[in-house]
Amino acid sequence: MSGHNKWSTIKHKKGAADARRGKVFTKLIKEITVAARMGGGDPNANPRLRSAIAAAKAENMPKDNIERAIKKGTGELEGVAYEELTYEGYGPGGAAILVDVLTDNKNRAAAEVRHIFSKGGGNLGEAGCVAWMFDKKGYMAVPKDGTDEDALMEAALEAGAEDVREDDGVYEVITAPEDFEAVREALDAAGIACQDAKVTMLPQNTVRVEGKEAAQIVRLLQALDDADDVQDVYTNADVDDEALDAA
Repeated sequence: MSGHNKWSTIKHKKGAADARRGKVFTKLIKEITVAARMGGGDPNANPRLRSAIAAAKAENMPKDNIERAIKKGTGELEGVAYEELTYEGYGPGGAAILVDVLTDNKNRAAAEVRHIFSKGGGNLGEAGCVAWMFDKKGYMAVPKDGTDEDALMEAALEAGAEDVREDDGVYEVITAPEDFEAVREALDAAGIACQDAKVTMLPQNTVRVEGKEAAQIVRLLQALDDADDVQDVYTNADVDDEALDAA
């Protein structure tokens, strides 16, 4: 299995983080609200909510915003009912794309995602057409600089991590979804900071996309990521720095 979380890497290299577009809080608030609605408002008993709160704190979201989002999810405050959906398709070069959506209007979301795929040279497919190419895994990226590899390996593997590997200037820690929290807590206890930590969809293998098609797929992924209803975008595309610069 490939440990690469390729779209996260692409976004980082392109400086395309949602925070730079003023959208990160909106997406995080949606996730906190849905997590609280599904699993209750106590983060100690709700791993999904705990992860969402940690992500929000990492983006310096004010405590009041977090608390309001939780109360909207538990029904203490009036809020919007969001529906979770996943769309699947192919981008330029035949790369697989998964799109996670949280929306209060699934017809609007479907139309927007379909339009973005079409405009970006991709094709929206049927349910299940590419999901089998991905595995749900816990993923943590730890900067190589200042990190003791042996200490990282020991803390992660003893806590139940499946693998620790090196890629593109970071150590990647891969876990089963149910072991994600335990491994992250073990790294925290060892004083090892993660620059990215989430339960995500990792491709089993990557597809090399080059030239014009590489630039096209990067633009398609960016457009999907910018859509208001889209929470996360996953791909098995592998593109080089030249394609990133051209996109």
